[in-house]
Amino acid sequence: MGIVAVIVAAVAGFAFGAVWYMSLSGPWLRATGMELDAQGQPVNKAGALPFVISGVTMLLVAGMMRHTFAMTGIDTAGKGLVTGLGVGAFFITPWIAMNYAYSMRNPRLIAIDGGYAILGCGVIGLVLGLF
Repeated sequence: MGIVAVIVAAVAGFAFGAVWYMSLSGPWLRATGMELDAQGQPVNKAGALPFVISGVTMLLVAGMMRHTFAMTGIDTAGKGLVTGLGVGAFFITPWIAMNYAYSMRNPRLIAIDGGYAILGCGVIGLVLGLF
């Protein structure tokens, strides 16, 4: 049952990310500094690779969160949600902020990408807690 929980949680996190970035695509694209065409789309399209990497990383995050939850007795949706939010807020977002600071990226990216890390991990934790 554990692998099913990890897959469902990863899919939920990925789906949340799709909604998040579709909603914030304009601000995110502007904050990245990518060159855009007349329709506001990136000039250099990345293809499928970012989506494949995203899917794999969602599985890794969900798998490690499930392992951590099992080791620490996090066994309800509420505990999963709160712990997931904490993972995003106190592990992933600070790392994003550090990397973006050194690469001198637009601080708005920290808010957008960090917001996804926090809420996406919350979604993963909630789903894992339901299992």
